[in-house]
Amino acid sequence: MLDVILKRFDQPDETRTFPKCKFELVHIGGMTIGRATYEPGWKWSVDVGAASGQRFCSVEHVGLVISGSATAGMEDGRIVEMKAGDLFYIAPGHDSWVIGDQPYVSLHGRRRLRQAQSLRAALDPKLPFLSL
Repeated sequence: MLDVILKRFDQPDETRTFPKCKFELVHIGGMTIGRATYEPGWKWSVDVGAASGQRFCSVEHVGLVISGSATAGMEDGRIVEMKAGDLFYIAPGHDSWVIGDQPYVSLHGRRRLRQAQSLRAALDPKLPFLSL
């Protein structure tokens, strides 16, 4: 029995790359933790949603902003800025985009693994790690 497991994002279990973004995934203790890096100019509705014809992301997110700034633009018109040090929960029905000329980096935890996998597979198994 292992009492302690150490892993690092410099050796992720899985890496997924897409235009203007990279997702590094670590599987540990029955969870998946992801580090997402979005380049300046990245926008969910353009770089992710357009491929599936979606204007808004239909997945919830829970995470921590490590560096940079981004927004969560909700379907009802609210826009919330997220910056380094912010813990966030974002409900389904949002767009998101990077603010400024620095990459936006955030950590994400997957809360309901089976539900998240089913949703991701139903949408498109090629989509990046977006479910939490």
